[in-house]
Amino acid sequence: MVRELGITLYLLAFRILFIVFKQCPQKKKSTFVASFGDNILFMVKELERQTDEQIVILKTPQCKIELTASNRTVLKFDSLNFINWIQSIYHIATSRNIIVDNYFGFLAVTNFNENVKCIQLWHAAGAIKQFGLKDPSIRNRSDNAKRRFKKVYNRFDYIVTGSDKMAKIFQESFGITENQILRTGIPRTDFFFDTKAKKRAADLIRAKYPSINKKKVILYAPTFRDHELSISNIALDIEKLHNDLSDEYILLFRLHPAVRSNSQYEFPEFIIDVSDYRDVNQLLVVTDILITDYSSIPFEYSLLNKPMIFYAYDLDEYSQSRGFWEPYETMIPGHIAINTSEIIKTIKSENYDMKKIKEFAEEWNEYSKGDSTKCLIKSIYVNTEQSKVFNLIP
Repeated sequence: MVRELGITLYLLAFRILFIVFKQCPQKKKSTFVASFGDNILFMVKELERQTDEQIVILKTPQCKIELTASNRTVLKFDSLNFINWIQSIYHIATSRNIIVDNYFGFLAVTNFNENVKCIQLWHAAGAIKQFGLKDPSIRNRSDNAKRRFKKVYNRFDYIVTGSDKMAKIFQESFGITENQILRTGIPRTDFFFDTKAKKRAADLIRAKYPSINKKKVILYAPTFRDHELSISNIALDIEKLHNDLSDEYILLFRLHPAVRSNSQYEFPEFIIDVSDYRDVNQLLVVTDILITDYSSIPFEYSLLNKPMIFYAYDLDEYSQSRGFWEPYETMIPGHIAINTSEIIKTIKSENYDMKKIKEFAEEWNEYSKGDSTKCLIKSIYVNTEQSKVFNLIP
């Protein structure tokens, strides 16, 4: 009740300011709202090379990607930063393109002019967990909240996707039509097709963490769980991993920022905490084996054609609370481990199905072929006038 009241008051203030600023002249301007930021960074850089569009980036506290540049306006999109927040609403109200990379509740109260396009540049290339209208957790939300969710989804004019499979998921999650799908591929996947960029990234990481030069690299990147607020709560036997694998491997920990990690104090010669490293794609370049569970990392990591292990020790519980798009066992391209011993056994036996990983990569990255950013920019800004541009997307 208190939560809903707070949201209602926030949106009321947003709506009033939006209506006021909407009376100002519209600019040749694109405003990006960044919660993750990596796709937006790729898009903005290409946009700057190809057009003279004014660029404004509204950066939420969650966004860790560095987006600042001399030719961009970057604001903190946070109501606690009141001046920036008001400026942000002005830019949203006077732009001809609004590009977002997550769910943003303010869209429920932004009645844009007809010529304005709102583009959802979703932060994940694929999906294991259900979200949007299919998220099981919304059953417990109020009717007012459910109406708000639908208003936000109705604001999306177009959604960028990297595959037909993800397009169908978007249609179910957001209640959109086939005509709203932009099949240009996912901008940040261009990195995996850029040999020079991958080498620069690998050199950078190896210089920052020189101990990985001597051994193979395992990256552990689990989904955040509410009860795992410190590394001591993580269901992984770190000591056993160290004892069995440290001669040949280094373990990188990529944990959610909410998890208070003290891994630097345990087996420092074996574990490196990379939770604060901003670009996970760069970490994937130096990773030899990925261990994850229900996150979206495998969809892009599969482009590197490297092995994965899925540590799904709470599979039954998680599937009931969050819901999966397909049976987990048939969807993921790797061995499912339910304890640390099974992880070690899989690593030592090198029992990986590389054919399945290749098929997984092709299925989920169907339109991500190394030129996704250019295709997206060309489609929106270059080929035709603003009001007709999206009809050209195949």
